[in-house]
Amino acid sequence: MSRGPVILQNGATLVELVMTIVIISVAIAGVVGAFALITGRSADPLNQTRAVELAQLYMDEIITRKYDHNAPQGGLPRYSGPCNISAEEGAGNRGQFNDVDDYHGLVNLPPADAQGPLDGYNGFSVEVNVSCDAGGVDLPSGQAKRIDLTITAPGDQAFSFTAYKANF
Repeated sequence: MSRGPVILQNGATLVELVMTIVIISVAIAGVVGAFALITGRSADPLNQTRAVELAQLYMDEIITRKYDHNAPQGGLPRYSGPCNISAEEGAGNRGQFNDVDDYHGLVNLPPADAQGPLDGYNGFSVEVNVSCDAGGVDLPSGQAKRIDLTITAPGDQAFSFTAYKANF
């Protein structure tokens, strides 16, 4: 006895479709969660880069000033007085700052240069401290001033930078 032709059925059952939907849903949830985590931290590298740019701007301005108010222009002969920190000139008026000491205690919110506030740095703040502590530099005592610069980015993320101004 012969049976009729065998018909092969192609396709997916309802159970297979439901399993596929569940697996794809779990995978999509994982990918979306990873994107949410990345998006939440995407501003960090931007703030870090901007903080470094801002620190470079301030350090360039400070380092170009004289070692001390009584130091000769150009640094020669070398200033021989004691290392002291005092803001003698134009307190609060950066256009009149002529030596490193004048920047001690400077706090800018928002960051500014001698002409006024800098565009694009809303939410950032800058604090400058100058000291006679030349630890970490191989110079005789009183021959370098330490400049500590703290940039605070939005979200209270603080970045610290240090430079030395030598007495020459």
